[in-house]
Amino acid sequence: MRLSSVAALMALAAALAGLPAAAQDGQRHAPRHAIAMHGEPALPDGFTHFPYVNPDAPKGGRVDYAVQGSFDSLNPFIVQGDGARGLFDQYFGMNVFESLMLRSRDEPFTLYPLIAQSIETDEERSFVEFTLDPRAKFSDGTPVTADDVVFTMELMAEKARPNYQNWIRAAERIEKVGERGVRFTLRKDAGREAPLLLAQLPILPRHATDARNFDRTSLKPPVGSGPYTVERVSPGETVVLRRNPDYWAKDIPSKRGFDNYDEIRISYIRDDNTLFESFKKGMASIHIETDSGRWTTGYDFPAARDGRVVRDTFEFGLPSGMYGFVMNTRRPVFADRALRHALVGLFDFEWANRNLFNSAYSRTKSYYDGSELSSHGIAASEAERRLLALFPDAVLPEIMEGTWAPPVSDGSGRDRDFLRAGMEALKAAGYRLDGKRMVGPDGRPLAFEIMLNGTAGVPLATSWTRTLERLGIEATIRVVDSAQYLQRQRTYDYDVILQSYTSSLSPGAEQLARFGSATRDLDGTYNFAGVADPAVDAMIEALLAARSREDFIAAVRAYDRVLLSGAYVVPLYNPRLNRWVARWRQIERPGVTPLYGPQFQTWWHAGN
Repeated sequence: MRLSSVAALMALAAALAGLPAAAQDGQRHAPRHAIAMHGEPALPDGFTHFPYVNPDAPKGGRVDYAVQGSFDSLNPFIVQGDGARGLFDQYFGMNVFESLMLRSRDEPFTLYPLIAQSIETDEERSFVEFTLDPRAKFSDGTPVTADDVVFTMELMAEKARPNYQNWIRAAERIEKVGERGVRFTLRKDAGREAPLLLAQLPILPRHATDARNFDRTSLKPPVGSGPYTVERVSPGETVVLRRNPDYWAKDIPSKRGFDNYDEIRISYIRDDNTLFESFKKGMASIHIETDSGRWTTGYDFPAARDGRVVRDTFEFGLPSGMYGFVMNTRRPVFADRALRHALVGLFDFEWANRNLFNSAYSRTKSYYDGSELSSHGIAASEAERRLLALFPDAVLPEIMEGTWAPPVSDGSGRDRDFLRAGMEALKAAGYRLDGKRMVGPDGRPLAFEIMLNGTAGVPLATSWTRTLERLGIEATIRVVDSAQYLQRQRTYDYDVILQSYTSSLSPGAEQLARFGSATRDLDGTYNFAGVADPAVDAMIEALLAARSREDFIAAVRAYDRVLLSGAYVVPLYNPRLNRWVARWRQIERPGVTPLYGPQFQTWWHAGN
């Protein structure tokens, strides 16, 4: 990638041609306040605030968050170390670092002004140009400049996580335009999502960033342009953020109703049970509940009975995502797709749902269940079949026709027909019983280990291994602490892990990091299954290139079919009641829930 700062020469060349400097492609494209992946932004220029916030939310007080795990770094952008939460993330907010534009959580994929007050691109999205807000400044009072943007892109292209590097590599040239402009000339194969991805990268201060050591862990409080600064750090335990009273963007429309606490405290907890106990004692203000049994019976404690703890069930419009046991295809035992399909069919969901979850869940049958992007129950359209034509073996016939579903048991835990179907699938994959052990074509016993981050997943894993054991498959469970888990996950040192893949209504370049061939052998990506399939790559390329919503839906459904046919994940469940959140009464929230669900950075402290 060639990064340049020759804006003056370009301006001269454009002037000689009788054209504005920003019109390299032959015509002027008016800067706009927002950009949508497909269609038009929902909010007009001059909007006053997002529809899901309380623009008059009171400021003050403290919120206590608790998360499972640990941390050893305040740099969340690099592979090395475990970055602290809450500095730059979608759940707790972009509290310390900010991006050029801010995503609305009430639209599939639309961005509005933040550090950049406007965006300019063409129909082909061959370039994108941002004009910075002249008010933007870092927490130390230094203005955010175009030089900071170029510096950030150069630094992260070299030393950031692979997904950030891939976003930046979409640009073949990055340059300043005038005093406040930054223009990205995009590669021909960059994809239509590239301008939106670049707009979501954090912007770092050139004067306060150690570029030489950027890729190394550090607990030095960073300088950012966000509403909070790091006040105190207890390594591995706590991060305390303090509101910056001089925050530059507190009055712009994209930030009205956000960032309402004077103090944010984020505590790191060992396991899920301890996490819940800390909430019960008031050490955490908000608890996202994932245990249906606990949601039903576990809130019979004094604060919940007398109303000091409030429970909310949120309905929102996102796809289910995929939660399941991920099989690492880098391991020889999982290299065979037929075996993986057989193992998918040996999770007794009906027994687990009845005995572990009070029948609160439904089985996941697609990476996009509950949305128009799902391929389940729908025969592939002609558009999908055209996309898949070059890969005739990539999709199983029953998945192509929309008739596939995971096997169903009678829920007794002793369903002979269910076990018989599993045995037949194993035989078809070349496996057989040798005494009481299942052995493969090479005569070796079928055995693998399930690695878990803490004890929360043990009942699920035990449920699966119980069924596998009946067919002579030796699956063992290993529980490790968060630090070991994250290190082994980062280097793919496991057979099977329990993983949740979130989904949106606009899946895009993040799919490259999850399932793209280029990420199979790079440490620190989200390609936990080790997928390297040309059909997967082609479907990701198709969904990134789609111009209309119709073409996009066809590409995502085809992609869904290829992933399901690959059997990389044993699908588990998704909650029928969407998301459960408990909060202490002093924490209030807006009355409107956006498309993407509750946004904690718009909640506020209302006093005792």
